[in-house]
Amino acid sequence: MAPVKKQKDLLQLFSNLTQKTKIVEPMKTLHGTLRDQDAVEREIALIMREIQERGFFKTKLEPIQLARLITSFYAGKNDTEIARELGDEKLSKTVARARVRLKLFRDMDFNMPFNPDEMKTLMDDSGLTMKDVSEKLGVSPTTLREYRHVIEQRDDTTLDPYLERIKDVMEDRDLSEKMASALQEDTLGEAIDVAESIDMTEMT
Repeated sequence: MAPVKKQKDLLQLFSNLTQKTKIVEPMKTLHGTLRDQDAVEREIALIMREIQERGFFKTKLEPIQLARLITSFYAGKNDTEIARELGDEKLSKTVARARVRLKLFRDMDFNMPFNPDEMKTLMDDSGLTMKDVSEKLGVSPTTLREYRHVIEQRDDTTLDPYLERIKDVMEDRDLSEKMASALQEDTLGEAIDVAESIDMTEMT
């Protein structure tokens, strides 16, 4: 018998034999109070709206889309997958730039075919154009802009207070899920132990 079906059958058996619901009710209450993904994304969207209203973040993505970007990133989605979740795979580059602005870095963001310090030194030289710098580094101007964007956002602390708030929201959600999982396992374990004990008593 499958574990899930067995748990359900045992819970039903316990409920039928004892006419009590105290084992099942805490799970229902917990389900109603647990902050789901939509609630988390709405809370993050409010923070993102505040950031945009202050002029700290310019993007074509709406606050709620940025919130989905963040939760999807933490769920392990790549930029193309996140763009699909936002409704348009063509938004992958927009997603990538917004992700970097939010300091949601991937290892590949820093996989540069040159020394970042060398790039910075060349970029600080007012006598060189973007094309000059890109030629010296052996990359296209477009690629150079992307790498420069990564370094600039890594060193920019403007959004740090807001990103800490978002991190707190995400950590609260993770803690809630862990507590919910632990409580549910304890509750199911207790129900199964009691139900199996009753079942054995009926058989003797």
